[in-house]
Amino acid sequence: MNNILKNTMTAAAIALSISAGASDIQIDYLGTNNTLVRVKGANRYLMLPVQESNEDAKVNVLVNGNIERSFAVRLAKTKVDYTVPFDLSPFDGKDVVLDIVSSQGRASVREAKQDACWSNFSLSDTIDCANKEKYRPLYHHTPEWGWMNDPNGMFYKDGVWHLCYQWNPYGSKWQNMTWGSSTSTDLIHWEHHPAAIIPNGLGMVFSGSSSIDRSGSAGFGKDAVVAMYTSAGVSQMQSLAVSHDNGLTYDIYPANPVITMETEARDPNMFWDNDKKQWILVLAHALEHEMLFFTSPDMKQWTIRGSFGKGLGAQGGVWECPDLFRLKVDGTDKEKWMLICNINPGGPFGGSAVQYFTGDFDGNTFKADTDKNGNVATKWLDYGKDNYALVSWSDVPDGRRVAIGWMSNWQYAAEVPTMQFRSANTLPREIRLFEGLDGETYASCGVAQEMLGLRGKTFTEAKRLSVSGKKKSFALPESNSGACEITLDMNKGKSSKILLTLSNKEGECVSMWYDTAANTFSVDRRKSGITDFSQDFASVTTAPVLDTESTLSLRVFVDTSSIEVFGNGGRFAITNLVFPKSPYTTLTVSSEGGKGNISNLKVYSLNLK
Repeated sequence: MNNILKNTMTAAAIALSISAGASDIQIDYLGTNNTLVRVKGANRYLMLPVQESNEDAKVNVLVNGNIERSFAVRLAKTKVDYTVPFDLSPFDGKDVVLDIVSSQGRASVREAKQDACWSNFSLSDTIDCANKEKYRPLYHHTPEWGWMNDPNGMFYKDGVWHLCYQWNPYGSKWQNMTWGSSTSTDLIHWEHHPAAIIPNGLGMVFSGSSSIDRSGSAGFGKDAVVAMYTSAGVSQMQSLAVSHDNGLTYDIYPANPVITMETEARDPNMFWDNDKKQWILVLAHALEHEMLFFTSPDMKQWTIRGSFGKGLGAQGGVWECPDLFRLKVDGTDKEKWMLICNINPGGPFGGSAVQYFTGDFDGNTFKADTDKNGNVATKWLDYGKDNYALVSWSDVPDGRRVAIGWMSNWQYAAEVPTMQFRSANTLPREIRLFEGLDGETYASCGVAQEMLGLRGKTFTEAKRLSVSGKKKSFALPESNSGACEITLDMNKGKSSKILLTLSNKEGECVSMWYDTAANTFSVDRRKSGITDFSQDFASVTTAPVLDTESTLSLRVFVDTSSIEVFGNGGRFAITNLVFPKSPYTTLTVSSEGGKGNISNLKVYSLNLK
């Protein structure tokens, strides 16, 4: 056999080419785990078929033989759970080749050809973002599709709230970290935009912050929006990106990275110190359980100044997603600095949570307040299971500090019963400081004032109720999947507990109670609905009630898959996911140990247009 014929037959055996049901898609099989998908034509999107239970395949996107993008995707093997779009528009109509390497070897090319993905690639000019999920929230921010975790790069400018977030555009499990992008004028209604910052040769785009450079100190121009984020490849480095269109698009700084270290550090939080006319950076030294402080005149050249955290606070997991700012202490003439240190695991009820410290910051390092015994107390901003990576918007006027968190927990975030998307944000919170009766400074985390815009008509109302062991029930709205706001005041009277229960027709319920003897408030979601996707989900979470007054004021926000409780203006907050089989339709109140009182009970329907 001559060499030409031999080579031709070998090529035919290795590169079997078929049509994928569309004349502009051609698939070449190069072996048992390597495939080329060739795309021609003018369509904007190539739709990728995903099966969540499959392993990631690595995809290199080639244009004219050069690698333009790389990402991972769980391509369908036996069934298609959903499709995700790959945007072809950046390549200006050029032919695109996806070089796909599967992590799963096959016994033969014939077996590889049977994977469900190959016959389900398609081209489209639109993305079907119609909601297909029972548990997608109605008034919390979510991505249109894909996985979301930490909020990133948040700033306020010209009446617009800018929110970026850790996003996987190619599936609803963690991977391919990209900065997704949304904006809002009221913190209720969100407009989605194309990805703000995408991975490059330095790695994925991990968490970070954005600031407005009012004076142009970095050399990018006055009022440029400058983002700093962690480039996460083999190592973690800090990089800059610059926006001249109010954060809708960013240009990568060509001299990245601007900070490198020998150990793992991430999630830079950067802000302007107007007192010392310098930029301050807080960087999570994750595995060392500490925060590092840097200064710079121009965002490019950074000098390390100090650290905080060794042996202090909760130490059960990595420290991540810092935030540092100064606030007045309500009712006093004092100002304090507040340092947020998100931690995973090590939260008060397992998994991830938001801890904080108050104290002083001199531009170089942070010194935490101590209690009367000289100890640095561990304090939590939320006593639920599902508030993590909470950070605040920069440049908000009137001295307000408005923050938002990721409403999930690393213990089970990838397993919750949704598929088109995974994870939502908490409601926006306004952080304030107050003095407790013990003389210590604490943070309150009440719902932002903009959420009053959600309130619709009063659905149920009771001005005064005497509650006892005999339960009293009230209807909840059944429209809008049961979404509502509940407000009430509890007076302990002679009771030892005052109880609230949200229940549905299936007998599922969320129980809440004010323990007047222990001065705590608890939320029990063990019978809330679907809980068996994780052994860590069913739980009771409890917050201390720092006030000793006999009346406890509550605001409770119910959405399709979450309950957020705010006590006494946010002096405690409890955020928990729930997955009921049908909406909660009944509110029941009662007490134990004697009679208690409930006043000003109102259930509001919500304006969700």
